[in-house]
Amino acid sequence: MRPLDPLSPAAGIAAVQRPALVRHVIVRRLSRVLSFTRLTIDDVVNDPIARNQVRAYWKLSNQIDRQSERRELERQWNPMGLSSGM
Repeated sequence: MRPLDPLSPAAGIAAVQRPALVRHVIVRRLSRVLSFTRLTIDDVVNDPIARNQVRAYWKLSNQIDRQSERRELERQWNPMGLSSGM
């Protein structure tokens, strides 16, 4: 299954099938990425360079979120065995 990408052409179709909570989280994360890049949604729609930049930061943000969730789960399951070299 592909990760959720709000910048993909099928995002509008897939948004209908998602619960409201998931849509709220995606909008909040997208707002965070847009504010970090200091771009507006109009910039992203009209400029392919801005779109690619926001997409790259979106992917990086998702990767960081997944990594932190994974580490938190590892700490919960094995608090003594977590090495600092990960």
